Amino acid sequence: MSILRLRGREFRPGEFAIMAVVNRTPDSFFDRGRTYGFAAALDAVDAAVAGGADIVDIGGVKAGPGDEVDPAEEIRRVAGLVAAVRERHPDLIISVDTWRAEVGEVVARAGADLLNDTWGGVDPGLAGVAAEHGIGLVCAHAGRAVPRTRPHRVAYDDVVADVIGYTVDLAERAAAAGVARESILIDPAHDFGKNTWHSLEVGRRLHEMVGTGWPVLVAVSNKDFVGETLGGLPVEQRHAGTLATLAVSAWQGARVFRVHDAASARAALSAVTALRERAGA
Repeated sequence: MSILRLRGREFRPGEFAIMAVVNRTPDSFFDRGRTYGFAAALDAVDAAVAGGADIVDIGGVKAGPGDEVDPAEEIRRVAGLVAAVRERHPDLIISVDTWRAEVGEVVARAGADLLNDTWGGVDPGLAGVAAEHGIGLVCAHAGRAVPRTRPHRVAYDDVVADVIGYTVDLAERAAAAGVARESILIDPAHDFGKNTWHSLEVGRRLHEMVGTGWPVLVAVSNKDFVGETLGGLPVEQRHAGTLATLAVSAWQGARVFRVHDAASARAALSAVTALRERAGA
């Protein structure tokens, strides 16, 4: 496995990075707009840092269907927050969850270190933005879905093979465009263009994705596949399932973990580290 480098920091194989979610959206599936306000979002960043987050992932558009958010509104929601967080936490790695190159350009100039493209390269210009500004890029598999849609009856011959082929191709294209290889991550994007069975299969075989050599990011926090697997639990009751999924992912070699509760994730991953070291001994 390779070294991951973001904002001058190095994460070596076996070292985990916590990516905390802070959404400036009024309709987030998890917090229902609790961090939409500017001051509330800044407080959430402070809490995430105090809880052990290495990265904060700022988003301005709800992933699922909802009200239209055009690029100008997305920029209004995230660019000023990125600038404020950069001033407030000079050493923090700042990620922005966007699929749009024009948004990526603005937030890169505001101080972002990573562009988290959860919709799988629908705007090929985003890699060029990351290259131009010398920042990182997340290459995800969303089943070739249109952003903010939920495909019906999606099917794959082999979902893991599709995930690996698609994300590795995106990563190689990003590197060819000039993004530093050590600043590129791949993400299976559980639930994006996938049903619960697909997400579980990706989780069970995550080691195959790790085997590509690219650092793997997992974003499973409180997602629908966790709730459905546990009998249809609502989002506020998925915390234990989230931690279990994080631990399994970490044991298989995932490197970065996008979560809503940084402190709990840090504790769970510290336990995995201790167990793995003991097993190695």
